[in-house]
Amino acid sequence: MTAPALRGEDEHAPRRRRPLRVAAVVVIAVLLGVLCVRHFVVQTFWVPSSSMAPTLEEGDVLLVDRTQRGTARRGEVVVFDGTGYFGPGQDGRRYWVKRVIGVGGDRVRCCDDAGRITVDGAVLDEPYLAPGTAPSDVPFDVEVPDGAMFLLGDARADSADSRDHLGSPGGGMVPRERVVGEVTRIVWPLARSGQVPSIGSPG
Repeated sequence: MTAPALRGEDEHAPRRRRPLRVAAVVVIAVLLGVLCVRHFVVQTFWVPSSSMAPTLEEGDVLLVDRTQRGTARRGEVVVFDGTGYFGPGQDGRRYWVKRVIGVGGDRVRCCDDAGRITVDGAVLDEPYLAPGTAPSDVPFDVEVPDGAMFLLGDARADSADSRDHLGSPGGGMVPRERVVGEVTRIVWPLARSGQVPSIGSPG
């Protein structure tokens, strides 16, 4: 005579394992979703220096819009891979955060008679600079190649940027394709959290 109880346990075992399988699938789906969001949508970065002050301060945690990778518009604050162009960042990593001043075809010059930067002859309005900050102590007159960008930090006296590489290969320009994304928000510390606005073209 067979033992029905044992046969019954075999029949129901898959049912008991099914919730575990569902839970595993859910966990994997969540992890894949997080990875996809990080890779394709948003990513966080930590600011290692004060070169973008007062817009960004050392220690700020930024939210970067990766849907804007490979693009650059004047006035945007972007994170980019500076390998081979800017060298390693202050934290030893390859990523930098700067403001886009000029894009392909722009002539960027410093300075006019009033000490201001001009783009294609138009004065660049820079409300993001701290009061009393000179637009640049380093004179320059450059034309940005197609597909490239000219970048400066908002703390002009405390920023290693395109001006420091004018005599290097590439002339301080960085390919637009190196952009990881646009900085959209400060998410930490909470006291400084908020949107990071873009400043448009010169008027």
